[in-house]
Amino acid sequence: MKLDPQYYVRGVLDRNRQIIARTITIIESSRHDHQETARIIVDHLLPCTGKAVRLGITGVPGAGKSTFIETLGMDLVRKGSSVAVLAVDPSSKKSGGSIMADKTRMERLSVEEKAFIRPSPSCGTLGGVTRKTRETMLVCEAAGFDVIIVETVGVGQSETAVASMVDFFLVLMLSGAGDEIQGIKKGILELADAVAINKADGDNIKGAEKAKKDYETAMHLFNPSFQVWEPVVLTCSALDKTGIDEIWKTVLAHREKMKTSGMMETRRRKQALDWMWSLVEEGLKERFYKNPDVKTVLQRVAKEVQGGAKSPATAASELLSSIDRGIYGSNNCSNSYKKQPR
Repeated sequence: MKLDPQYYVRGVLDRNRQIIARTITIIESSRHDHQETARIIVDHLLPCTGKAVRLGITGVPGAGKSTFIETLGMDLVRKGSSVAVLAVDPSSKKSGGSIMADKTRMERLSVEEKAFIRPSPSCGTLGGVTRKTRETMLVCEAAGFDVIIVETVGVGQSETAVASMVDFFLVLMLSGAGDEIQGIKKGILELADAVAINKADGDNIKGAEKAKKDYETAMHLFNPSFQVWEPVVLTCSALDKTGIDEIWKTVLAHREKMKTSGMMETRRRKQALDWMWSLVEEGLKERFYKNPDVKTVLQRVAKEVQGGAKSPATAASELLSSIDRGIYGSNNCSNSYKKQPR
């Protein structure tokens, strides 16, 4: 694969769909040369980003996320907007690839000229989004897409990662699926800018209205993330295409209030810092396991912990100390000093 960064930058800015897809492939790659190229590409594209509506959508299994996104996407395209969907699938443990194939779940939207769907494996990421979702989102923004939708794997451990990269966080729920409020993590509801009860159609309309009232009561127990916005609860049916327009108007109303108050810029700046620190933590963890001094003692220490000969705290301290020895060890210092040009 060609690795000239300017080739990809020009292609993305020219809205060449094939080059956009290749750029995302490089961003998602674990190869060192690809990662270096990806960083250069994103840095060059950064000034051309920031104008799109960033919408994160999560929900309980079976809530109809894909159907909802396709219905919303088709509606936006008909109104003249361009839409990019970053749909994160559960990863196959054997191949690491996507299991659910989002393009087959959004057949109508996937053939629209003004729509772009990118299914990506979550690769076991707890946040429900891939490690490179943020960079991919910036690529799509630079390519001129008006709306970026991030669909996550589903409500699960640390699912709230999506809220750290979008402007509006929508949680899709169902009625008649047991005690919904107990079945979803409190932390996710606290981060929601809106909750939508999907599948409010047919015999389920009354149940959806009841669930709406229950959630409205629950949401009042949480402190709003921003003073300018009170989270709302809505009902919709992606199948009957009802309530979708109201949800989109809610997204735009939220965006207007956030921009007018200056909170949009504040939120995005914080997200950029959060992104930096998450990459730092990710990099430190990767370097820890690749460190030769760690590898030397890891197997022995792990056996000692498993056998009860050493406490986890002592073992962890020894492993961390092995990094210090690698960095500050007298031999390393003297060797590096000798290599300095005189």
